[in-house]
Amino acid sequence: MSRITETFARLRAEGRRALIPFVMAGDPDIGTTRDLLAELAHAGANLIEVGVPFSDPVADGPVIQRAAERALRNRVGVAQVLEAVSDARAAAGVPVVLFSYFNPLLQFGVERLGAEARAAGVDGVLVTDLPPEGASEFASAMRENGLGSIYLAAPTSTDERLSLIARRASGFIYAVSRAGVTGARAEVSAEAESLVARLRKVSDLPVAVGFGISSARQVADVWRYADAAVVGSAIVAEIERLAGAADLVARVGDFLRDLLPTAR
Repeated sequence: MSRITETFARLRAEGRRALIPFVMAGDPDIGTTRDLLAELAHAGANLIEVGVPFSDPVADGPVIQRAAERALRNRVGVAQVLEAVSDARAAAGVPVVLFSYFNPLLQFGVERLGAEARAAGVDGVLVTDLPPEGASEFASAMRENGLGSIYLAAPTSTDERLSLIARRASGFIYAVSRAGVTGARAEVSAEAESLVARLRKVSDLPVAVGFGISSARQVADVWRYADAAVVGSAIVAEIERLAGAADLVARVGDFLRDLLPTAR
């Protein structure tokens, strides 16, 4: 049983839901990323998504685009991301999922990625622009190394496509709350709850909802019907706002704590 599966099983047995923060590796620098992984776990994260910087992040809004640009200026690539995860593995202690576009992973080498990600302590990989129809070779390499293959499901996905995602996914399924790019929103789309209900009909895997979640109220709302809430742009924006602050890591940890509903 993978760490991802174990984590969701334990939370489900306790009647609890997961909070999954996202950080862009290398923003503001790779050393801070390493420290953030440990701090976010201590602050209440149940899993952590770590972004691999890419020059053309078409699924992301301006906040995460700027973070990727800063990380690339710091010359952070897949190797540096894996090194940061490895360094933080013992201190973090929660499952880590790489969140990436396919190009940097392909350049790194799929077989190499599987082996080195496993050695670093990565638990799963989500490739935003690699659909399940074309992911057989990649998924096989991840499976051989015990890594989960996580796929995005959108409100516009057909029932047939949701069934395909359910058959190919492992670890959990990431339900996109709305069409469009990443970015904090005042409200989580009502489409998200309907999408999760559709996924429940075809899969027993946990379902995480992301894109637009930026407050404890929204996290609580998502927890009504999903197994996890993913918070990305709001955290990345906080990191950007605190750039240069000596206590950035601690303050981002406090920001995550404030996202936890009072009744967890």
